[in-house]
Amino acid sequence: MISAAPIFTIHAELAPMLHFGRTPQGERRVIGILGGSVRGPKLQGRILPGGADWQVVRSDGAADIQARYIIESEAGAHILVSSEGLRHGPPAVMERLARGESVDPAHYYFRTVMRFETADPAVDWLNRVLALARGQREANAVRLEVYEVT
Repeated sequence: MISAAPIFTIHAELAPMLHFGRTPQGERRVIGILGGSVRGPKLQGRILPGGADWQVVRSDGAADIQARYIIESEAGAHILVSSEGLRHGPPAVMERLARGESVDPAHYYFRTVMRFETADPAVDWLNRVLALARGQREANAVRLEVYEVT
C-alpha cells in the first residue's frame, strides 16, 4: 500500500511572469523564484533566490510545470529541488488565477512530483525519497504542501 507522510510546506515568492508566446510546444512562460520559506516536521529552512518555474500551457489549457530551485536548511545544508507537475481547472478559475485572485485550491488541480539532491549527511535521506506536493497559487507566490511517498 502506498501512503504519504507530510515533510514540509514551501511558500515561494515569485517574480512577475515572463511570457514568451506560443512555441511549437504551447504557450511558454517562465516565473523566477525570488525566495521563500520551508517549514515542517522534517525540514526547516528557506528557498534561495535564483530558481525558476518553466511552464508550457498546452492546447488543452493545462500548465505543464518544471521548476528547479535550492532549499537552504536552517543548519546550512543546500538541497537541489526538481519538481514537475500539472495545474489545470475550469477556464473561469484559471482566468481568476491569472489575474492574481485568491481561489480555493479545491477548485483546480495543482500537483507536482518532487526529487531532491544534496551532499549534506544531515539531510541525505532526501536523496532517497520521492515526494508529492499539493499546490496553491497566490498572487505573487505559490504554496506547496509536500509529502514523502512511503
